[in-house]
Amino acid sequence: MSFDIASLFQLILPATGETLYMVVVSTLLAYLIGLPLGIILVVTSPGHIMPNPWVERTLGTVINILRSAPFIILLVALIPFTRSIIGTSIGTTAAIVPLVISAAPFVARVVESSLKEVPYGVIEAALSMGASPQQIIQKVLLPEAKASLILGVAITTISVIGYTAMAGTVGGGGLGDLAIQYGYNRFRTDIMVITVVILVVIVQIIQSLGTALARKLTH
Repeated sequence: MSFDIASLFQLILPATGETLYMVVVSTLLAYLIGLPLGIILVVTSPGHIMPNPWVERTLGTVINILRSAPFIILLVALIPFTRSIIGTSIGTTAAIVPLVISAAPFVARVVESSLKEVPYGVIEAALSMGASPQQIIQKVLLPEAKASLILGVAITTISVIGYTAMAGTVGGGGLGDLAIQYGYNRFRTDIMVITVVILVVIVQIIQSLGTALARKLTH
């Protein structure tokens, strides 16, 4: 089966749009969940502003369990849950559910790592001036770690791109689905190569933007 250039664009452009849609929405939702979790992990750790070993250990255990599950297994295991929320387990919107559940624990650990880079002396200085835990989080921890947090967003986004490719194995749409349906099943090596090139270009753009912005914020 052969495709002309126009036919290729009709396949690739919608698939690229679906991938970008899944990546952007999933990353945003993952940060809405993962950012607060990462903050809680840090502030409840021993010797921090709100130490609570039980909360830290319990939350850390749950996050580790979710992170240890391979995405492809989580994708299949969550099909009933996805169907109960979205009404279907097939398509780009349905794929967002497992993408968020898989990415949120990763975000939590990335945020935790970034916030722990903030020197505790800065936090102690804020405490000595009577700052509340909320003020320390909003005006000390997050601003001081912003460069590292930006790099974390880039890393998370790139990871989600990889997840979206796997989501194509169960009808999630996007470039992964295109590579499987047309590239693999129909023996179209050219389509597989094009999808890989597009994914590589997207990853490079995101990493470059993240690095440049982080460097700017650092200076």
